[in-house]
Amino acid sequence: MNIQWFPGHMAKTRRLLSENLNLVDVVIELLDARIPASSRNPEIDRIVKNKPRLVVLNKSDLADSGISKQWAEWYRSRGIPVIFADSIRGTGLNTLINQLKNLMRERFEKDREKGRRFRTIKTMVVGIPNVGKSTFINKIAGRAVAATGDKPGVTRGKQWIRLHPEVDLLDTPGILWPRFDDKNTALNLAFTGAIRDEILDVVQLGAALAEKLAAEYPELFFKRYKLQDADGLNGLELLEAAGKNRGCILPGGTIDMKRIADTILDEFRGGRIGAITLEKPLWDETGDTDGGTETGSKGSKGQDESEQ
Repeated sequence: MNIQWFPGHMAKTRRLLSENLNLVDVVIELLDARIPASSRNPEIDRIVKNKPRLVVLNKSDLADSGISKQWAEWYRSRGIPVIFADSIRGTGLNTLINQLKNLMRERFEKDREKGRRFRTIKTMVVGIPNVGKSTFINKIAGRAVAATGDKPGVTRGKQWIRLHPEVDLLDTPGILWPRFDDKNTALNLAFTGAIRDEILDVVQLGAALAEKLAAEYPELFFKRYKLQDADGLNGLELLEAAGKNRGCILPGGTIDMKRIADTILDEFRGGRIGAITLEKPLWDETGDTDGGTETGSKGSKGQDESEQ
């Protein structure tokens, strides 16, 4: 599939980020823990530059905890503070304010030496659509201050929000980039719902996800859809087999491919297939990260609450 999506309001958001960056002290970069690399907008580095940054890997409850540990080490090796969070339940968010204070400690000490009064930490949350940004903001604030929805592109304008007695937040819409140079990045974004299903071939997308899960998490995928002797099947064949087992059958006995594709996408996004991460960091021979990623995990399938 050739996946391209860059709505006009996202071009406006990119300008807003650049124009308002000087108003904030810290940028909170919200990523999807299942696709930490694919959910990073490469333009954010160029826009944010040297502004202090805190990375929050959201939806960590849906991610493979073994691979999450690797990502935690990846960020620590780069000197970037990172939090693993589940914005719906609030897991991991209790450390956010302290992390922001740590990032601003040196700045505030200099302010106090100059006799300046206390002021709030001004932050900005940036993230791609459907990464859970509005839910994250509402959970931290303890009230509904940002619009939420299960479709990308819900937040359309900027607004200042009192996130905490010591933190003000500039909310902005999610932002993607004009084109996807890497096919796997585009697919990962589509798998997780960052791109509207309405503009995609859902059957082809479901087939691609089925093929990926069968390769990387065969035990979870085959168990969920009661598949036996499915090794070697391509994506469409996996859809057909899963559709037959789920009773997704049209009059005449043919498989309702769209229905089973929708089912697999929905169940993956909701974590009902299992805790899954679609990519992990790569390290060079010296043990340092080269900034690349490797799709798939074939790692731990459990969930370690202490890491979340």
